[in-house]
Amino acid sequence: MKPFLLVAADFIKTGGMDRANYALADYLARQGAEVHLVSHRIDIELQTYPNVVWHPVPKVANSNFLGEFFIDRVGQFWARQITQRGGRVLVNGGNCSWGDVNWVHYVHAAYQPESKVSTLQRAKIAVTHQYFCQAERRSLQQAQLIITNSERTRTDLVQHQLAPASKVRSIYYGIDPTLFYPAAPEEIRSLRQQLNLPLDCPIVVFIGALSDRRKGFDVLFEAWKRLCQTPAWKAQLFVIGRGAELPIWKQKLMDASLVDRIHFLGFRSDVPDLLRASDCLVAPTRYEAYGLGVHEALCCGIPAIVTETAGVAERYSSECRNLLLSEVTVIELVKKLLDWSNSQDHYQALIRSQITRKLRRETWDEMAKQMLDAIETPTSVLV
Repeated sequence: MKPFLLVAADFIKTGGMDRANYALADYLARQGAEVHLVSHRIDIELQTYPNVVWHPVPKVANSNFLGEFFIDRVGQFWARQITQRGGRVLVNGGNCSWGDVNWVHYVHAAYQPESKVSTLQRAKIAVTHQYFCQAERRSLQQAQLIITNSERTRTDLVQHQLAPASKVRSIYYGIDPTLFYPAAPEEIRSLRQQLNLPLDCPIVVFIGALSDRRKGFDVLFEAWKRLCQTPAWKAQLFVIGRGAELPIWKQKLMDASLVDRIHFLGFRSDVPDLLRASDCLVAPTRYEAYGLGVHEALCCGIPAIVTETAGVAERYSSECRNLLLSEVTVIELVKKLLDWSNSQDHYQALIRSQITRKLRRETWDEMAKQMLDAIETPTSVLV
């Protein structure tokens, strides 16, 4: 097998693209390939493989913007070495300017981030966004093959003239079915006791960074505040994630007297347990190339309310599309949450019969095999 160089920020088991990058590296290593990784971090399990070579890159000031500059330079250095040996190089979006395989997890040109933290934060976001857009375009124009995580991402690349359709192949993310599965009632009760979650009310989960407004938590907060004014609404919301706007939301929580209805959990490594113990996931995202958190919830057999433009919405059968948001507004989200609340058993049964079984069969290894097949197939055949 040819040597491979993979260039990404992280190869770890948490986060969307990080988990996907880890899965590909792990699969290649288990196939016996010589695997070179250029990144800030890699999971300890990858370090145990004798055929995995890690080229660590410092993350200056813990900044993605500064870190990507060094990822690009170190990635290009090792790309030249691996290419000279007849190997293959896979980069992520604009993180490394190299013309081989590009795996796109997010399209910067498709969404302009916004933040309410401060004028300085907004200026920083504007500058970094422009840089990422330029790097993205430069890198994608060089690519021989582009792999995307959804048809939505593929469409974004073509519509923003970042790549011709003939170069792009969509391959969905996989899952670890041993971690994400529907729990029996006894396990749910046990998990809630272990996790110190309430036993006598529905639990709704939000997963996402609170660094800007992309994930739509501002809409969810206002919708939840409105729902809590109704005595019949008993559900509690648990927020998994952190970011620059977290202090703002904690203050808003106090001001709205919702400290017993919304709970901020911060970063969690036990997301599979939290999902299996929950009743619903909400993701009113303004832009989502895919949405691994939603995918994981569906594999746990719990309904997930998500924006219909998210890549993961492509996985919903026609019978389940009532859970999709047609617009990211408070009114629309309140309507969807009430609909779910009034028909919880119906939606759970529908998700488990229509989506859960299918998604749990599509493992990370299956994803990696599809990617290798695409890489080994001439681009002209992919049209």
